[in-house]
Amino acid sequence: MPGLEATQKTIKQLLGDSKADFLVPEYQRQYAWEKKECQTLWDDLLEFAFPQGENFNSKTSEYFLGSIVTFHNDNDQHEIIDGQQRLTTLMLLLRAIYTRYGTHDSQAAPLSKDIESCIWKADELGNVDKNSCKLETLVATDELKEEFKEILRTGEAPDDKKSLYAENYRFFLKQIDDFLQKNAGSFAYLPARILNNCILLTVDSYSSESAMRIFSTLNDRGRPLSDSDIFKAQLYKYYDSLGRKEEFLEKWKDLEDLSARVYTPLYGTPMDEAFTRYMYYERAKLSIRGAQMEALLKFYARNSYALLKNEKTFENIIDLAKFWHSVVRQDSEIFSERILRRLFVLKYAPNETWTNIVSVYYLANRDSEGKLDEEKFFAFLNKITAFIWGYTFITPGVNALKGPISDYMINIVKGVEAGFDRYKFDSAILETAINNYSFTNMRPITKSMLAWWALNYSGQASLDINKPFQIEHIYAKKRQEFEKGLSNPKNLESLGNKSLLEDGINIRASDYHFADKIKYYTGQAGKKKQPTQIQELLDLSKTHTDFGESDIVQRKALMIQKFLEYLKNNDLIK
Repeated sequence: MPGLEATQKTIKQLLGDSKADFLVPEYQRQYAWEKKECQTLWDDLLEFAFPQGENFNSKTSEYFLGSIVTFHNDNDQHEIIDGQQRLTTLMLLLRAIYTRYGTHDSQAAPLSKDIESCIWKADELGNVDKNSCKLETLVATDELKEEFKEILRTGEAPDDKKSLYAENYRFFLKQIDDFLQKNAGSFAYLPARILNNCILLTVDSYSSESAMRIFSTLNDRGRPLSDSDIFKAQLYKYYDSLGRKEEFLEKWKDLEDLSARVYTPLYGTPMDEAFTRYMYYERAKLSIRGAQMEALLKFYARNSYALLKNEKTFENIIDLAKFWHSVVRQDSEIFSERILRRLFVLKYAPNETWTNIVSVYYLANRDSEGKLDEEKFFAFLNKITAFIWGYTFITPGVNALKGPISDYMINIVKGVEAGFDRYKFDSAILETAINNYSFTNMRPITKSMLAWWALNYSGQASLDINKPFQIEHIYAKKRQEFEKGLSNPKNLESLGNKSLLEDGINIRASDYHFADKIKYYTGQAGKKKQPTQIQELLDLSKTHTDFGESDIVQRKALMIQKFLEYLKNNDLIK
């Protein structure tokens, strides 16, 4: 028996085969096509079947609908790895066509038989059983699965049914009705051309691993599955082999819900991010450095997904998500106030590297109850903050950090207290770099420095990690436009002229003279509002009636001085 079969088939050849039996397994995502995808499919099919200004050639015309990747399982079913959205939608379309064409018209009768053979299984005499569909889904809830079967069985989807199955089925019924009203004389040609001239590339494998590798290179129409969906399939098969698939599905659902609340990745899904953060821990254990790093899917696919077949891996990913949930919630029962303050600053880091290194630290240093040593964790957070900030000035760009960060993560899992000994800064060079740096709002390090400064300012209370803060120009841009009060215009974008400020206050106060900004900082402008939580701005409101160029210069010098002291205190200066 060959391990892989790739064949181009028409819809009639694929679904009309008496042996056709398709299964959407539990590990797949829910049916997700909406009206816009169905509209695109319908428009494409109509344009193909009735080309404007051309004659349709039933022998040569073909329309490629995409690919279907399946795994031929032990129950002699074609378990769908990729293409369930497309295949499910085609089933709904064929059922809508069957409903409207029926068997009453002699011209449509042969086509109706063909459609029947595509939707339902039949006995050896060819008698169809409308209770036995050729496509079964296990991914939906019991209610939705029953609704899908009932639509295919009865051809009815009352308006009170709100599932995507019902919505899309009613959509196709309406499109067919509109088509029949305008093209009654040629109605039979539409299903004929869909069945006989629309083709799919079917890739059927007798190895689930082969099917997964093929799937990873293919996309469903507009809705590609993510890396974590592939991991789910592998984990599902592993737990199923242990007779524990229900346990796995429950845990996966819980992790999915938790990840959606915790992770906001720039790319991929929240579940991808859950696997990514854990991956750095495993990479560190393998002493993999920056230049050797592979993509997420490639890393977990090593040795036939051996890492995923280690139960400890999945449990660690769940535990790590719980840790990050406590960070997002600012859980004071788990973290002290000073830890929460460090985490607030790191949220504004110039890149996302810190989340990976903190993940590695947590997994390597947690105790049996998932807790970290307070003193050591506090020192660690200060160390990585100081290093990431400082390194950004000397060697900007996230790629530059990969080397030193991966070295540090390897030391973490080895329990080596090496820190960043190989990457300490020259104080004079770093001071020059910061002094010459252009702190525009577009550069992430600008907000990073302001967050660090705000939380290190004397008397500053803790700030809500989930509250939005913007960059405030204390000496307003509009003021410089009108007054030209700064002899050196570059001071407008100086670090000494900027501060974090709550989003709402920043919007109201942004263009005003400092004397008027004070009213907004202190909550006295118009109807009394909440004052800012940024203590330095409140102090400036008490001690200054204006804020000018000399204030900017002095404040910048102080900020740089304090930052260099911070690096020295964290043993990062040569």
